[in-house]
Amino acid sequence: MHFLNPEESFDLVIHRVGNSGSEEGVHLSKTLTHYDEDMVDPLYTFFTKSFKTEEYFRFNIQEDPEDNVVYTAAKSIFEDRTQLVQQSVNLAYHLYNKSYNPKVRGGEMFVVFFPDAIIEGQNAQVIGIFKSENKERFLKVHPTENSYEANSETGIQLGKVDKGCLIFNLEQEDGYIVACVDNGSKTEEVKYWSDEFLGLTQREDEYFDTENTLNLCKSYVMDKLPEDFEVSKVDQVDLLNKSVNFFKENEKFEIDQFAKQVLGQDELIKSFADYKQQFEEVYEMDLNDHFDISKNAVKKQARFFKSIIKLDKNFHIYVHGNRQMIEQGVDEEGKKYYKLYYDSEI
Repeated sequence: MHFLNPEESFDLVIHRVGNSGSEEGVHLSKTLTHYDEDMVDPLYTFFTKSFKTEEYFRFNIQEDPEDNVVYTAAKSIFEDRTQLVQQSVNLAYHLYNKSYNPKVRGGEMFVVFFPDAIIEGQNAQVIGIFKSENKERFLKVHPTENSYEANSETGIQLGKVDKGCLIFNLEQEDGYIVACVDNGSKTEEVKYWSDEFLGLTQREDEYFDTENTLNLCKSYVMDKLPEDFEVSKVDQVDLLNKSVNFFKENEKFEIDQFAKQVLGQDELIKSFADYKQQFEEVYEMDLNDHFDISKNAVKKQARFFKSIIKLDKNFHIYVHGNRQMIEQGVDEEGKKYYKLYYDSEI
């Protein structure tokens, strides 16, 4: 996890960036934004609250680092903190140029320089880029001589940012370490924040290996396994449970140990190894056979391993444990059935 120092003041610039397709324009600040001392904690919470995982990215600079506007701006700011205002202007125009889709809403853009942070045990400086698109109406009540006067104002709710990134001045040659959050729409046509504006690609670390190896396991069990073998839904669910439990119960992933403990049979182990190679070719990635397991990645991915057997529209069977406690069969009339064994009702 990354830890910023909430007691340290930070440099802040705010711009207004509209939708370029609607020609809403950009309203720029010429200087750093002033904030009172009592606003340090609320602003710090506002900027950092949404970053909760260990999933990190890097800027895609493989062809030419100068082509990535955000990477270039961040590099200039890290080299000279006084460049924050000028580079934030460049970032505002870059965001405006990428905000052409009619579904992209205009909003306030915050560019922040945090001087003190820790990530993966290393000290770092951090540049934060955030955008707030949603506004809330607030009721304001003022006392008068005989009564109260009520009116409303529109402003930004200090709950969480709609979009944001934290850029750590580590691993510069690889594109820095970047945390990213997007609490807006997930549809592809408006997924402009991470792809078009920031130009990110996932950092290949233990989170990357854990997440994608779990995706590999799920894809193998649900898609490839039924092609190669006669397998029941119960056996598929059981294998999904064993796969997730392996990641939950171990600190390190060793592919030979996984194959022996989860797959067991030689023909399954060979089938899985062949599928792993195909999976890597299709998704253009290399998955390590040995890595430290990221518990955050396991927690996130486990939600997508559905241990459910759906029977018509009548029943759902949730299978969490012992495969031997459930049987499947067909009666004399040709009707399918499941038989469940249990010790006690809870």
